[in-house]
Amino acid sequence: MFLALKDLARLFTDKRGTQDEILFSTVSDLAALEQSKGLFVPISKESGELLEAISNGAVAAIWDKEVTLPRYLPNQFPIFLTNDLAEALRDIINLYIEKIDGETNKHMDRTIFKISNNKLLNKNNQTYDIAGQLAKLTSENNQERRG
Repeated sequence: MFLALKDLARLFTDKRGTQDEILFSTVSDLAALEQSKGLFVPISKESGELLEAISNGAVAAIWDKEVTLPRYLPNQFPIFLTNDLAEALRDIINLYIEKIDGETNKHMDRTIFKISNNKLLNKNNQTYDIAGQLAKLTSENNQERRG
């Protein structure tokens, strides 16, 4: 089960670009990583440039409201605006965990999360460990690809 553009539209009210049906194969915070059908979330300065993410397969992005959108960005490119990128990524992970909860098909296709900075995701004290949930998602994806 893939994360979909319509899932993000439920989380973010401030959005730009097309709202066509898009399924994300990857979610990444690093522009340099290959991210086929990817959602790019630049949560730190080390994330890289949006143009690089697009050239590596990103088809949408989460963007800080306080940062000007690049001029090269096509009008139809889906962008979701937020005040806190790390919080937005936590919300996306939680939404995805809820979406796949109860699914028992171990061989189904899933969105792959390629997140480099798990500590940033846990910057607020919360009753759950989002990095642990992300690790669980990542290990499930890796187990599916073996054998």
